[in-house]
Amino acid sequence: MSDPGDPVLRFEVLGSLRAWRGGAELPLGPLQQRTVLAVLLLNAGRRLRRERLIEAVWGEEPPAYAVNLLQKHVSGLRRVLEPDRSPRTPSSLLSWTDTGYLLTVPPERLDLAAFDELVETARATRAEGDQEGAAGAFHRALELWRGPLCDGLAGPLLDAERDRLGERRLDVIEQCADLDLRLGRHRELVGQLRELIGRYPFRERLRGLLMLALYGAGRQGEALEAFHEARRYLLDELGIEPGPQLRAVHERILNADPGLAAEAAERSPRGSPAPARPGVRGLPVPAQLPYGMSHFAGRETQIERLNEVCLRDGAAAGGAVVITAIGGTAGVGKTALAVHWAHQVRDRFPDGQLYVNLRGFDPGAAAMEPAEAIRGFLDAFDVEPQRIPISLEGQAALYRSLLADQRVLVILDNAENAEQVRPLLPGSPGSVVVVTSRDQMPGLVAAEGAVPLTVDLLSFAEARGLLARRLGEARIAAELAAVEKIVARCARLPLALAIVAARAAAHPEFALEQLAGELEDGDARLDAFEIADPSTDIRSVFSWSLHRVSPAAQRLFRQLGLHAGPDITAPTAASLAGVSPIRARAALAELARAHLAIEHVPGRFTFHDLLRAYAAELAMDRDGADERRDAIGRVLDHYLQTAFAGDRLINPHRDPPKIAPPDRGVTPVDLRSAEQAMSWFTAEHAALLAAVEQALATGADSSCWHLAWAVSTYLDRQGHWNDLSTVHRSGLLAAERIGDLAGQALSHRGIARGFARLNQNDVADRHLRAALALFEELGDRVGQAYAHRTLAAMLDQRDRDLEALGHAERALELYRAEGHKAGLADALNAVGWFHARVGDYEQALPCCQEALALHEELGDEGGCAQTWDSLGYIHHNLGAHDEARHCYRQAVTLFARLGDRYNEAASLTRLGDAHDAAGERSDAERAWRRALDIFTEIGHAEARHPRARLQARAG
Repeated sequence: MSDPGDPVLRFEVLGSLRAWRGGAELPLGPLQQRTVLAVLLLNAGRRLRRERLIEAVWGEEPPAYAVNLLQKHVSGLRRVLEPDRSPRTPSSLLSWTDTGYLLTVPPERLDLAAFDELVETARATRAEGDQEGAAGAFHRALELWRGPLCDGLAGPLLDAERDRLGERRLDVIEQCADLDLRLGRHRELVGQLRELIGRYPFRERLRGLLMLALYGAGRQGEALEAFHEARRYLLDELGIEPGPQLRAVHERILNADPGLAAEAAERSPRGSPAPARPGVRGLPVPAQLPYGMSHFAGRETQIERLNEVCLRDGAAAGGAVVITAIGGTAGVGKTALAVHWAHQVRDRFPDGQLYVNLRGFDPGAAAMEPAEAIRGFLDAFDVEPQRIPISLEGQAALYRSLLADQRVLVILDNAENAEQVRPLLPGSPGSVVVVTSRDQMPGLVAAEGAVPLTVDLLSFAEARGLLARRLGEARIAAELAAVEKIVARCARLPLALAIVAARAAAHPEFALEQLAGELEDGDARLDAFEIADPSTDIRSVFSWSLHRVSPAAQRLFRQLGLHAGPDITAPTAASLAGVSPIRARAALAELARAHLAIEHVPGRFTFHDLLRAYAAELAMDRDGADERRDAIGRVLDHYLQTAFAGDRLINPHRDPPKIAPPDRGVTPVDLRSAEQAMSWFTAEHAALLAAVEQALATGADSSCWHLAWAVSTYLDRQGHWNDLSTVHRSGLLAAERIGDLAGQALSHRGIARGFARLNQNDVADRHLRAALALFEELGDRVGQAYAHRTLAAMLDQRDRDLEALGHAERALELYRAEGHKAGLADALNAVGWFHARVGDYEQALPCCQEALALHEELGDEGGCAQTWDSLGYIHHNLGAHDEARHCYRQAVTLFARLGDRYNEAASLTRLGDAHDAAGERSDAERAWRRALDIFTEIGHAEARHPRARLQARAG
């Protein structure tokens, strides 16, 4: 890729990571620094948050000093890549923004981007009928590959991308060979294909291409032998027959089909992928599909139907939003079918694949609200929390806007009803939605035109095929009578068959007849999921599998049925069971191997709904009430202790209530930084909400309100204000039940904050005054001060400035009496602000100046920003326009650094006013326009203020 006469930077990742300036290769530094560069290159042009970059380089357990290491490596890369840049000059190549690191590399300077462009050119050229041009572009693309992606480097992201891009390269190789066959290059291909098959012996498409190449070269006998060689290999290694596509090629060669020479072998299970392209508008490309099942069998009719409906001409390329509703009974394999098919066709959706389990029929958790699902999708596209509207309607509109003109595959798994699904549907053509549910979704079919696809029990042949894929054809053929019994007693239910097969595969010395006999044992019945065939009992299927794992794994399995969250990590499971994280991780791995748990993403384990119900029943039947209560208490304390520690990291100036030390057997997560804490809160969001509700339901009332308090800062900063009010309402009920006045006061205050953020001031006011009364009864002067200061802020929104000033002065008096410096600084600023609001600027100025000095002493950037804004307002009204503009600029800069979009926009509005007063019309309009853009992005009503100013100027 280098050119001695070209001074610009060029990068290579397809092979060893290398960088060039003209003809000179650059020294990229130590291994870890090269890994950082590799991750940035794979995300070139997209902002990468610091915590995501750290996770991509070091994984889930980074060193405590990872932030410092990352900064060191970034500085090292800047020195290598931009040696002539002055340290005082911002980097134009590798920059830091308020949302993360940004590496700016034009596509033509990165070999991976060049590969993508050539592949897209090849596919477009082929679609236009120019097969020669398409083949040439494919060959030029493949010539760029010098080895595995970033060969020699390791890391979670690199390892995943290396596998994904390796698979993509093989797809391109197959498409290129397909075109070469169409162009008559049979003889040249034979040797290449034999070499590829030696490296990738399980790829049936390569074997089909070899058969066609041999046949086209006039070597029919060798083509037929190539099929028999493939069949022998698949039977010996996997115990399976060749797939239908390879068998069809064999049949046509055997019959010397006259039309065969003119056709390609493109009837592979995946077909010819549609052109791949980077996400439009600079958006990231989510790839959320769960792991596919390596032993998936059958369902060919359903897969063909999905292809017909979802991939017909125009469906995935802009003709319509296609909705397919996959229905069927529990455990029938709806999710497995949807995910298996989605993996086959994922390349047809280059803008991403979204997946969510809506928990519509989950016995252990409430159905997911559409807002939660949409929020997860918005997070997948890296939408900043401040941009996300408050209402479900606004969030759905933003989600639809992101998907407009994109080609995205959306899998909505385990839906409860059509109402849960509708807000999650894209509004523009090009995307495809697949819904799975036990409900038949008649409303979705009637109103949205969804195409229903019912998944029934497996046929006997499909069930036998499933067992053969796992156990080998020879073992199945040797005991056909036993196989028939197993299929019948499992009611041809895929989940039951998979568990039987796992046990048989783990014990090849067991006769299948013995396993079939075990399925008759067991008297209990899983009533909620009873199978129609009375000879089959799903509990028996689960029980013999569970009995074969260790006692520690059996105990953890039962306790997992007590956990309220949608999934669980090893550290959480350790506290649930009261064991070390190492033992918990080993037990989870054992359960996963036995198909009694699913590691749906690395490090996070979940249950199929039948398994969850079974585990919960076993816990009730076999563990005493005290043991169950202790397990629930430990897991709640795990969340509480970790959340408290995390809150101290992200909000160190907050006054925490006292909590007891960790219970015996509880191992909190060791969070070392604010970034780690925010990552943990984000990952455990759903589990934390479920833990608050479980604490309330089980009478763990102290844990309930304390946990609600501990998650407040995270929920507030991330804009989850409905959740903020909800958890504190639960906390209030719990605190009232045990007569905890402090808990009631803090819960009222939390509810008020949530409703105030949602602009429901009447409700917020009622709860704040209730909190104030309780703080007064308790003699808690700091709590009273906080309540008075918050009441003042709410009255400010209603222009009741004199009343607000009284509350601010009372807060100041209380904070001063307690010697509470952080509160004193906030209250001084509030008093100064309200003096200014009533026109007493001479009183206002010294209050805010004293507040600023205190905030700077404490290192409180948020308090400094608020006070700079107040000072700007005071100077503006005193006619000191230069001072006003300086103060407002300081406030805007700090708010932007903190990611406080609302206050950034508010200060920008006032900065525009200051410019306008000084006669700087263009600067004023620029500030108002920036404020309007931010208010509009976050969906806030105060957008009306800058809009009115701009309209007045236009008029």
